[in-house]
Amino acid sequence: MSETQGIKTVLHPVSDLAKATELYAALLGIRPQVESPYYVGFETAGQQIGLVPQGPQSPDGQLAYWHVDDIEAKLAEVTAAGGTVKDSPRDVGGGRLVASFTDQDGNVLGLVQDQ
Repeated sequence: MSETQGIKTVLHPVSDLAKATELYAALLGIRPQVESPYYVGFETAGQQIGLVPQGPQSPDGQLAYWHVDDIEAKLAEVTAAGGTVKDSPRDVGGGRLVASFTDQDGNVLGLVQDQ
Protein backbone atom coordinates (compact mmCIF):
# COMPACT_ATOMS: atom_id res chain seq x y z
CA MET A 1 0.00 0.00 0.00
CA SER A 2 1.40 3.41 -0.94
CA GLU A 3 1.15 6.41 1.39
CA THR A 4 -0.21 9.79 0.30
CA GLN A 5 1.47 13.15 0.83
CA GLY A 6 -1.79 14.59 2.18
CA ILE A 7 -4.25 17.10 0.78
CA LYS A 8 -2.24 19.88 -0.81
CA THR A 9 -4.57 21.06 -3.56
CA VAL A 10 -8.17 22.26 -3.38
CA LEU A 11 -10.02 23.40 -6.50
CA HIS A 12 -12.99 25.73 -6.31
CA PRO A 13 -15.35 25.86 -9.31
CA VAL A 14 -16.29 29.48 -10.04
CA SER A 15 -18.70 31.20 -12.41
CA ASP A 16 -16.63 34.39 -12.86
CA LEU A 17 -12.88 33.73 -12.86
CA ALA A 18 -11.85 37.42 -12.73
CA LYS A 19 -14.11 38.27 -9.78
CA ALA A 20 -13.15 35.10 -7.93
CA THR A 21 -9.46 35.87 -8.48
CA GLU A 22 -9.84 39.22 -6.75
CA LEU A 23 -11.79 37.72 -3.85
CA TYR A 24 -9.28 34.91 -3.24
CA ALA A 25 -6.35 37.32 -3.60
CA ALA A 26 -7.93 39.43 -0.86
CA LEU A 27 -8.60 36.38 1.30
CA LEU A 28 -5.09 34.94 0.95
CA GLY A 29 -3.22 38.25 0.88
CA ILE A 30 -1.25 37.30 -2.25
CA ARG A 31 -1.57 37.49 -6.02
CA PRO A 32 -1.95 34.22 -7.96
CA GLN A 33 1.17 32.48 -9.21
CA VAL A 34 -0.66 31.06 -12.24
CA GLU A 35 -3.31 32.87 -14.27
CA SER A 36 -4.86 31.43 -17.41
CA PRO A 37 -8.36 31.32 -18.92
CA TYR A 38 -8.90 27.80 -17.52
CA TYR A 39 -7.09 27.95 -14.15
CA VAL A 40 -5.94 30.48 -11.57
CA GLY A 41 -3.62 29.12 -8.91
CA PHE A 42 -2.46 30.44 -5.57
CA GLU A 43 0.26 28.79 -3.50
CA THR A 44 0.36 29.55 0.19
CA ALA A 45 1.41 27.69 3.33
CA GLY A 46 2.34 24.61 1.29
CA GLN A 47 -1.10 24.40 -0.30
CA GLN A 48 -2.34 25.07 -3.80
CA ILE A 49 -5.70 26.81 -4.05
CA GLY A 50 -7.09 26.67 -7.57
CA LEU A 51 -9.99 28.42 -9.25
CA VAL A 52 -11.50 26.66 -12.24
CA PRO A 53 -14.35 27.96 -14.38
CA GLN A 54 -17.07 25.31 -14.27
CA GLY A 55 -14.43 22.84 -13.12
CA PRO A 56 -14.66 19.45 -11.46
CA GLN A 57 -17.17 19.46 -8.68
CA SER A 58 -17.92 17.31 -5.72
CA PRO A 59 -21.46 17.34 -4.33
CA ASP A 60 -20.65 20.41 -2.20
CA GLY A 61 -18.59 22.31 -4.78
CA GLN A 62 -14.89 22.04 -3.91
CA LEU A 63 -12.68 19.13 -4.81
CA ALA A 64 -9.74 18.28 -2.56
CA TYR A 65 -6.77 16.52 -4.15
CA TRP A 66 -4.56 14.03 -2.34
CA HIS A 67 -0.98 14.12 -3.62
CA VAL A 68 0.53 10.72 -4.42
CA ASP A 69 3.76 9.35 -5.86
CA ASP A 70 2.05 6.86 -8.22
CA ILE A 71 -1.45 7.81 -9.38
CA GLU A 72 -2.11 4.52 -11.21
CA ALA A 73 -1.11 2.43 -8.18
CA LYS A 74 -3.23 4.55 -5.84
CA LEU A 75 -6.27 4.28 -8.14
CA ALA A 76 -5.81 0.51 -8.19
CA GLU A 77 -5.68 0.46 -4.38
CA VAL A 78 -8.78 2.60 -3.87
CA THR A 79 -10.82 0.72 -6.47
CA ALA A 80 -9.83 -2.59 -4.88
CA ALA A 81 -11.11 -1.13 -1.59
CA GLY A 82 -14.50 -0.18 -3.09
CA GLY A 83 -13.90 3.14 -4.85
CA THR A 84 -15.02 3.86 -8.42
CA VAL A 85 -12.90 5.78 -10.94
CA LYS A 86 -14.69 8.97 -11.98
CA ASP A 87 -11.99 10.57 -14.15
CA SER A 88 -9.00 8.55 -15.36
CA PRO A 89 -5.53 10.10 -15.02
CA ARG A 90 -4.83 12.91 -17.47
CA ASP A 91 -1.95 15.33 -17.90
CA VAL A 92 -3.03 18.90 -17.13
CA GLY A 93 0.31 20.44 -18.07
CA GLY A 94 3.80 20.54 -16.69
CA GLY A 95 3.79 16.78 -16.14
CA ARG A 96 1.02 16.99 -13.52
CA LEU A 97 -1.43 14.10 -13.64
CA VAL A 98 -4.88 14.34 -12.07
CA ALA A 99 -7.65 11.80 -11.57
CA SER A 100 -10.71 11.43 -9.39
CA PHE A 101 -12.76 8.67 -7.85
CA THR A 102 -15.85 8.27 -5.71
CA ASP A 103 -16.11 6.43 -2.44
CA GLN A 104 -19.00 4.12 -1.56
CA ASP A 105 -21.12 7.12 -0.50
CA GLY A 106 -20.59 9.10 -3.70
CA ASN A 107 -18.03 11.54 -2.29
CA VAL A 108 -15.62 12.68 -4.99
CA LEU A 109 -11.91 12.62 -4.13
CA GLY A 110 -9.06 13.81 -6.34
CA LEU A 111 -5.53 12.51 -6.84
CA VAL A 112 -2.49 14.45 -8.09
CA GLN A 113 0.87 13.14 -9.20
CA ASP A 114 3.63 15.59 -10.06
CA GLN A 115 6.29 14.25 -12.40
